[in-house]
Amino acid sequence: MPAWNELTVHEAKARLDRGDVSSRELVETLLAAIRARDSQIQGYLEVDEADALSQAEAADARRKEGRQGKLLGVPIAVKDLLNVQGQPCRCASRILEGYRSPYDATAIARLRAEGALFVGRANMDEFAMGSTTENSAFKITHNPWDLARVPGGSSGGAAAVVAADESLAALGSDTGGSVRLPASFCGCVGLKPTYGRVSRYGLTAFASSLDQIGPLTKDIRDAALLLQAMAGHDEMDSTSIPSPVPDYAAALRKGMAGMKLGLPKEYFVAGMDREVEQIVQQAIHHCEQLGATIVDVSLPMTPYAVATYYIIACAEASANLARFDGVRYGFRVKDAKDPIAMYMRTRAAGFGTEVKRRIILGTYVLSSGYYDAYYIRAQKVRALIRADFEQALQTCDALLTPVAPTAAFLLGAKTADPLQMYLNDIFTASVNLAGTCALSVPCGFTSDGLPVGLQVVGPAFGEETILRVGYAYEQTTDWRRRKPGDR
Repeated sequence: MPAWNELTVHEAKARLDRGDVSSRELVETLLAAIRARDSQIQGYLEVDEADALSQAEAADARRKEGRQGKLLGVPIAVKDLLNVQGQPCRCASRILEGYRSPYDATAIARLRAEGALFVGRANMDEFAMGSTTENSAFKITHNPWDLARVPGGSSGGAAAVVAADESLAALGSDTGGSVRLPASFCGCVGLKPTYGRVSRYGLTAFASSLDQIGPLTKDIRDAALLLQAMAGHDEMDSTSIPSPVPDYAAALRKGMAGMKLGLPKEYFVAGMDREVEQIVQQAIHHCEQLGATIVDVSLPMTPYAVATYYIIACAEASANLARFDGVRYGFRVKDAKDPIAMYMRTRAAGFGTEVKRRIILGTYVLSSGYYDAYYIRAQKVRALIRADFEQALQTCDALLTPVAPTAAFLLGAKTADPLQMYLNDIFTASVNLAGTCALSVPCGFTSDGLPVGLQVVGPAFGEETILRVGYAYEQTTDWRRRKPGDR
């Protein structure tokens, strides 16, 4: 009998429905695991135990009344940039100290309507700007597989608590790989939906044309379950697409036989860690054994993706973060002589180094004389990157690629060199620029016992396809069953 906190979402829901466990017992087990482990992992910024138990008791009462919900009584962690009514939403930044959300994000509201509980705020890179969760203003999260290594970012806290069985699942956000990269580094499943598939209302914006909310889970079925609950059009989000939401769970068991999967030659390049490349190639061969046809494709604009991404993301961040000025909410310096001094001192003290770097870069590329040379040109390249994906995905059902060029690296290894840090996004940022969907699924371990993820990229609104591929691969391997304690 596994500890309740080690269950997947769908397993926990089945046990709750059968009466094997109450939601309160499930949450108590989870809280005990957090108390025992999180002092080392540092995955949570805040856990309100009394509120978590109160939510669990309400779910148990709802079940006794005969009321239903696809996630009734199931606890989920939330990255600290999604608004949950009554909870803090600091984006791991000092500039939002003291802020508590007066409303639920649409994704949260839809999960809540299905009975989900929200038990903790997961650590992250400040305002989602980073690849390692070392940029949080409050703490550094450690990888459960090796505490000396990064968990990835910016949703590193969310991935770490799922991998460490401190949560059954978590919600993250993905702007350039921030769900998929930590999923790969921490050995869990990470899904980045198509832009517009999940409402961004209530998600604190980093780069509005790139951000998407996505789940981090212990298996593919859970990812499908959470996506099903969150997906769909929302009038509160002008970028939400009114596209029908298919039954994701029904598609899982179709298998991979007869599918055509493309390998972009630009994603298998010199400089990749040899062991990571070998593990990904073995996973691709396994897909071939499951009946898929592997074909070569090309995404020729790939070399320009990282530069394009950082120009556009930083420009949008510069505009989005202008609202944090100490006037309406959050942190404000004391004893400023005038409003201008207050703005400047508040933002200087409230934002961290990486956030300041990106605001400055974004303001520069939007400034007079540089707007056409950088921002407009980047938008033109973005259109070419999107066209690459559209053309490649006309010849195959999905693409198979690495998630990252390496496995998790040591804490502090790249903090002194921002350019090397930014290159972690080399295989993920293109998907956000193209606005399509992608999935990271565990596909093996290095000789050091570190997880590696396989990325499955699909066409716009092709989540059904990538979940089908991921599930067929996952069910014929045992990578998801391994735990950090087995290392």
